[in-house]
Amino acid sequence: MTPDSTQSEATQPDGPQAETTQAEAAADAAALLRKVVTPVRFVLFDFDGPICRLFAGRPASTVAQDLVQWLKERGLRGLLTADEKKLPDPYVVLRAVDRRHPRSDLVAELEQWLTRQELAAVTTAMPTAYVDPLIRTWAAVGVRLAVTTNNAPCAVGRYLEMRGLLECFSPHIYGRTQDLSRLKPDPYCVERALHAMGAERGAALMIGDAPSDYVAAERAGVRFLGYARNERKAELLRVAGAEHLVDSLEQLSRVVYAIGRTKAP
Repeated sequence: MTPDSTQSEATQPDGPQAETTQAEAAADAAALLRKVVTPVRFVLFDFDGPICRLFAGRPASTVAQDLVQWLKERGLRGLLTADEKKLPDPYVVLRAVDRRHPRSDLVAELEQWLTRQELAAVTTAMPTAYVDPLIRTWAAVGVRLAVTTNNAPCAVGRYLEMRGLLECFSPHIYGRTQDLSRLKPDPYCVERALHAMGAERGAALMIGDAPSDYVAAERAGVRFLGYARNERKAELLRVAGAEHLVDSLEQLSRVVYAIGRTKAP
């Protein structure tokens, strides 16, 4: 948990006082995180971000540019606005085309193209630091896990199998369907996970790294923890309304492990 700083550099204490202040802030953040996590019995992970950087080997912005080029080669670049052409997000491009030609053959072809890119990216995806032990600890203490994502479920499953994590989630992987209007921020995948697991909303937590994740969680009535690996991501989540953020999963992993130990027989 990363509380906002309220002191300027000129007024920051130094020496032993600074160490005490930092220790107190860390303890407060851990206590708040523990309060958020303790009631949780169901955790819904977004995939690209909290679990891994799917396009670590080939940036998502490059995939988005290729998608725009694919449309251009077919004389369809005019389907996108100037802003949509510039946004480095293939899912923005996919949604934009779907809004103009819903459930069309064009959209189906684009979706299949993106799925192939995701499956290829799995082999070079970079695991998010500390997430593997976090997942295994939660699963070991009986918390039920699901993936709720805009990515293709086949790509998610392949990645989790490669990491030896599939059994922690299976069969609860809820990703992109042919109905692209159901992509987050629509809560469809979150609702599917809650229903399939028989989850009480008050005992569920979603972990995501984008405003669309926060909005989907809010609409589904579940609490939200934002993973923001940099300040740009954090600011986007704050503007969307997210209150609880972490910049690393290390502290969360420690808190979950500590909670698990207290519940052990």
